[in-house]
Order: sequence, then C-alpha cells, then structure tokens
Amino acid sequence: MNRFLDWLDHRTGIREFTHAALYEHIPGGPRWRYVWGSTLSFCFFVQVVTGLILWTAYSPSAQTAWESVFYIQNQMMAGWLLRGVHHFTAQMMVVLMAIHFVQVVVDGAYRAPREINFWLGLILLQIVLGLALTGYLLPWDQKGYWATKVATNMIALLPVVGEPLQRLVVGGSDYGHHTLTRFFALHAGVLPILLATFLTLHVLLFRRHGLTVRDPKHAPDTYFWPEQVLRDAVACLGVTIVVLVLVLWHYPHTRPDLLTAQQLGAELGAPANPAESYAAARPETYFLFLFQSLKYLEVFPPIVGAIIVPGMIMFSLFLMPFIGRWQLGHRFNIVWTFALLVGAGVLTLLAWREDHNGVTPESQHYLAAVASAESEAERAVTLAASPQGIPPTGALSLLRSDPKTQGPKLFRQHCAACHSHAPDSKDESADLLQIITVEKPSASNLWKFGTLDWMRGILEPAKIAGPHYFGNTKFKDGDMVKFVKEKIGDHLAELKGDEQVQFKQSIEDAAIAVAAESGRKLDGVTDADKRIEVGRKAIVDVFACIDCHKFRKEGDVGMAPDLTGYASREWLTAFLSNPADERFYRDTNDRMPAFAPHPNDPANRLSPEDLATLVSWLRGEWYEPASK
Repeated sequence: MNRFLDWLDHRTGIREFTHAALYEHIPGGPRWRYVWGSTLSFCFFVQVVTGLILWTAYSPSAQTAWESVFYIQNQMMAGWLLRGVHHFTAQMMVVLMAIHFVQVVVDGAYRAPREINFWLGLILLQIVLGLALTGYLLPWDQKGYWATKVATNMIALLPVVGEPLQRLVVGGSDYGHHTLTRFFALHAGVLPILLATFLTLHVLLFRRHGLTVRDPKHAPDTYFWPEQVLRDAVACLGVTIVVLVLVLWHYPHTRPDLLTAQQLGAELGAPANPAESYAAARPETYFLFLFQSLKYLEVFPPIVGAIIVPGMIMFSLFLMPFIGRWQLGHRFNIVWTFALLVGAGVLTLLAWREDHNGVTPESQHYLAAVASAESEAERAVTLAASPQGIPPTGALSLLRSDPKTQGPKLFRQHCAACHSHAPDSKDESADLLQIITVEKPSASNLWKFGTLDWMRGILEPAKIAGPHYFGNTKFKDGDMVKFVKEKIGDHLAELKGDEQVQFKQSIEDAAIAVAAESGRKLDGVTDADKRIEVGRKAIVDVFACIDCHKFRKEGDVGMAPDLTGYASREWLTAFLSNPADERFYRDTNDRMPAFAPHPNDPANRLSPEDLATLVSWLRGEWYEPASK
C-alpha cells in the first residue's frame, strides 16, 4: 500500500496537497463559530450529487416535467427521499448563508484585506437565491408556475431593458416550454458552474488571508486537523439530521399503513395550468419578507418595492468594507445587519400570520385556496397512479377531464347562481371541496340528486315544502308540493296500524323504483328487483303519478318531467341541454337556461365535454382507487 501511495504521490503530489489542506494554521485554536463555511460547502456537495441523480430521471418539458417528478416522487426507488433532501438542503443553504454572513460581519472579516472575498460571498448569496428561484419552477406544478410568473414579472419593471430582458428569460411573450427549458439550463448548468467558480475563488482568497480572529490569545495556535475537522463534521451531521427531519416530517407514526411517498419529502402540487388562476401561490419562506414588503410599499410605483429598495439594501451590503474602516462604522454594520435580519423575520411572520389567521376575508380566501390546491394535488397523484396512468397528452389532461375536480368548478361557474350542492345537515363523510353553499339559493339543492335519499325526501311532506327541492321557484307551491302534502301526508295521517305501515311501504317502494331509473346501485336495499317492480306498480296504481308524469309506457309527456330514466346519464344530459324540452318543463320552465344549443336557444354555454363532466359529477361518477 505504501508503495502505491509513494507512486501516486510522485505522480500527483497528493501528500503535499493533503497536508496543505488539513494543516491550515488556526490562530487562537478551533472554534464552533468557524463551521458555517464548511457546512455550506457540504450542502453544495449534497446538492450536486442529488441534483445529478435527479437529472437522470427528470424530463424538462412542459408536457413531461410534472410527470417525471411524479415518477421520481412516487415510483422511483427512494426518489421521494432524494428529492426531499435536494429540496430542503437548498433551503438550509439560504439559512446557513445568513448565519455565515452574520459571523463574517461580527468578526469584521469583511475589512481589509478581505474586501474582495466579502464581495465574492455576496455574489455567492445571489447565485444561491437564483438557484432557489429557478428550481422552484422545475416541478412544473401550480405553485411553482404561478410564483415564478409573479417573480419574473418584476423584471419587466426595469426601465428600458425590463421587457426585453423578461422576454429573454421567459423565452417569448408567454410562459411555456421555453420558460421551463431556460430555467432548467440556468438551474442545472449556468448557475452551478458560476457557484463552483466563485466558491473556488472564495476559498482560495480565504486560504490566502486566513481566519479573522478577534481574540487570538483565546487558545494556543493549532491546525485545521483534527480539532476543527471534528467540529465541522459534527456541524455537517447536524445539518443532515435537520434535513432528514424535514423530509420525514409528515411520517404518520400512529398509522404507518397510511404512509405514501406523496406525504414525504418535497411537496408536489397539481400540474401547472395556465388557464386557471392560483390564489394559493406564495414564494418560498425565505422570499416571504419581500412578498410582504411589497404590500406595504404598494402606495409607491411597483418598481420601488420590487427593484429599488432591494437594490439599495444589497448595495449597502457591498459598501460595508468601506463603512467598516472605522470602529464606529463597524458597529453600524453590525447593527444594520441585525436590523435587516430582524426586519426580514418580522415581515416573514406577518406574511404567514396574515395568510393563516383565518379571520380576515383575505386569509379565509387563501386558506380555502390552499385546501383546494392540496386536494387537486392529491387528486392528480391518484389519477396518475391509476391503471389508466398518464396519457400521452400529459397529466394536466387527467384533471381537465376528471369529474371530481372539474365538476365543482363547472357548477360554481354555471349553476351556483341558483343551486346549492350541500347536505342539509353536517356530514362527516362529505368531501368539503364537493360542498357548494349558496347564501340565498333560488332553486333546488342538488346534493345527491336522483339518489334514493333524494327520492325519499321529495316524497316527504316536511322536506318538499322546504327550500331543498323547489327553492324559490314558481313550483314551491305547485302541484307536486300540494300532492305530497295532501295526497301523501294527509292520507298517511288518517291511516292507522297495518294500513299506515303498508302505505309507508308503498312510498318507500315508489322512491326505490324512481331511484332505480338512474342506473345507480341501490345500496342497503334488499330484494331490490322485487321492490323496484312493486314500486313501479305503486307509481301507477297507488299514487297515480302518471296523471302528470310519463313513466315508462304509462302517461304522456308535457305536464311534468318524464320519470323514465330519471337522473340517468341520458336524462341529465338531455335535461341540462334543454330543460324546456317537451320531456321536461316545456312552457312552465322557470328561468332554467339551456346549456347546449338548440333551435330556440342557439347559445352554447357548455361544450359537450364539459356537459359530460358536469353530468358525471352530479351522478357521483369518477375514479377512486380500490380501498385496501
């Protein structure tokens, strides 16, 4: 072994290099305050290694970026761990640079002859922030897309060169494939090379000038190896532990069976959708202070808060070596540094508090947007992991055609002016994002429309007279309400004993028969076929519904909606297309618009695809993974 090392040293001089690296003179002995530069170098090494591995699975395209990150997060072996370490180490670098900066200022390590090295450190800070900004977009999810769009819009505020520079960065007039590829080139190529170059210069100048020691008599002079190496190694281990804790933060200790890769590591939002605004967009935590400061400076032109003030603050940092030539100036630099850090911390806390207090309308809107964004992210992952998988058109098409996701949006846009979609009482099993409450609905509540529960309610006198079924329409005191209250309610009250029980049974059977027309499964109904057959006879013979409604071969269309196929896909599609059709309300239709073009109303309010999605949502038909 010694012969090999002698041979290697003769060819490379590795012993001299190792000795120079490890036996650096440390005036005053090793200290914990010197570990921050080493932890930053360690973080950069981790970022390079994890970034290169992530690169092997990442596809920088507007139609494949999210899909490849989904693969890394959910299917690649330990991909969630790799991505989480890369994400949180990037955040740690920002924190460590702030700590290192404070240490340099307090120790006066920015003063002559170390001015250039101090400026190199400030440049490194800008590069690290640039890496954080460009990396935020790469998953091509909603939060990264919209947050980056806001950030790059600030470039246009620069006078003269702003708009051309923004087009250069964005890759055109709008955000898309070229934006992503340029950010990827910056994140994986240009900025790392710049960081490595300036870091090398920074270290070389540091080795040239040595440590700045305020009290060199603190301890006897020693060398970097082994005491300071040990302290640096412990600090790097501490950084690693913190990063791993952040990666595993959402580990469900009480229910390990619920653990999924989506819960661990870095968050992955829903695929970027330029067609939909994103109210939950916020920058990363270390940019929140700038986001908050823009609110307080909005009385000025946008360029003041976005460009001028941050530029002046950064310029003041570059002036520190000149200001610090005098002891008073050094003290001013220390006070200014802590003032900036405290100010940034206060602004960050204020931004977080305003978003999460849940009291103001703005906070409530933000929290609702976050809940919706989290739901869409989980839904996107669920659909991507389905047997169908991600189609060639990309993951976004999964959400665009998903009734569970798009149904509430279509309902809010086209139906919520009149209809609610919410349970009458608190339902713990209900998905909150499927609940749409209208303050003063003028039409029926469409929660579980056409189901057995719906039909039971419409045949119950107390419920049909309430706002749930006919709302504020002209039918609220119409023939159907009178029929249920008088022919069913009053008659039921007159009956006693077995006759009452038998009549209640007929009501239940009739509800089952109409609910069966939708084609849904009748959960909890025993002897369903027999009950349906009995109910169909009751509709004709007991309740004489065919006097107004057509039902299968009995009755005529024209007076009231056709009950044949009631709430089925075909029935709902036809009804929404034209509620004034002879099968439904004809001339008695009360303000219900047609959502598909027809001779009397050529307006096309819903495309065939959106109409089919809305129908599926009203019927509760969407993909859900099989429960284990």
